[in-house]
Amino acid sequence: MNAATLTFARSNARPRAFVFDQVLILATAAILLLGLIMVTSASISVADKQMQEPLFYLERQSVGVILGLICAVVMMFIPTRIWEQLAMPLLLFAFLLLILVLIPGIGHEVNGSRRWLRAGFMNFQASELTRVLLLTYLASYVVRRQQELKDELKGFVKPLGVLMAAAALLLLEPDFGAATVLMATGLGVLFLAGVKLRHFAALVAIAAAGMAGLAVTSAYRLKRLTAFLDPFADPFNSGFQLTQSLIAVGRGELFGVGLGSSVQKLFYLPEAHTDFVFAILAEELGLVGVIATLGLFIVLVWRTFRISRLAAEAGLAFQAYCAAGFGIWLAFQTFINVGVNLGLLPTKGLTLPLMSYGGSSILVTLGWLGLILRIHHEANVSGRLAVRRKEREE
Repeated sequence: MNAATLTFARSNARPRAFVFDQVLILATAAILLLGLIMVTSASISVADKQMQEPLFYLERQSVGVILGLICAVVMMFIPTRIWEQLAMPLLLFAFLLLILVLIPGIGHEVNGSRRWLRAGFMNFQASELTRVLLLTYLASYVVRRQQELKDELKGFVKPLGVLMAAAALLLLEPDFGAATVLMATGLGVLFLAGVKLRHFAALVAIAAAGMAGLAVTSAYRLKRLTAFLDPFADPFNSGFQLTQSLIAVGRGELFGVGLGSSVQKLFYLPEAHTDFVFAILAEELGLVGVIATLGLFIVLVWRTFRISRLAAEAGLAFQAYCAAGFGIWLAFQTFINVGVNLGLLPTKGLTLPLMSYGGSSILVTLGWLGLILRIHHEANVSGRLAVRRKEREE
């Protein structure tokens, strides 16, 4: 047994070896460790003042990581065909979650947004899980309706309608950022499935126009947009958060001010341990730390798409689309979060995957990575079996 395999026994069967993607695991572990360090650094002053416990957020985040790792291990040993068979019930469950979160008394409201469900000791953000369930359904749909999707407009409109319905429920929370990411990821999967380019371009334009219309017709979102265009025009009101983020990034220079030495985390930059943890990282670790962190995310996205391609070559279409969906989501949400922190995009309220504080996000993302590792294993096993069959035929 080498470092990339885990042998386990099954009754009445030969021992089987689980094939790991070592690079993906190492990149994930590095991002998680860096995330725990940065969440601790960014939150220690806030936690001390608010909770009288400096390591409060580290302890909570560590619980999320442990639960996420358990979830990942469980997902690794569940055959992916089960998720494909349960695609429709999972879709219905996703919509049930999105509806429940809007019901007063069931959905938990924070800062005017009703996005959470109470789950014991933690609040669970419904949109995190519903995104995975919706993309699982989408992967199943594009496999079942491959020809219709490629040849007919209705083959594209039907899954788009499902995505738009989910996005509409997200907007009622309201969660414009999650709705945008869901639509972008879903459209990316549909594009990979081979929809006609003219159909895709037309409907993407309509969806983009709709999102833009929602942005400019909401006073709150319009205020965010104008603040993004010139945050220093109102640095103590609408542009405050972005201004403080840019100050943090600028202070970092090449090598940073040193781990734990951030000034902006001292009650200047709001949400320093959640949406803006990347700005604190840039301040403390500098450009070198920023490049290294982005490099880890690039490796993680690359390995995910590599697994998707491996699954496609092994004839596992559903698994290939699931892995591709994760890769698209990871790349897009990372791009948005980093762009917001650097002042390149308007603030969206989106976390940095695997790094920002948030139990729901960590739990679901690690569980999804467990599914990706399962896909990697199944693709390798299928590929080997195909080679053996070919050798026997020859």
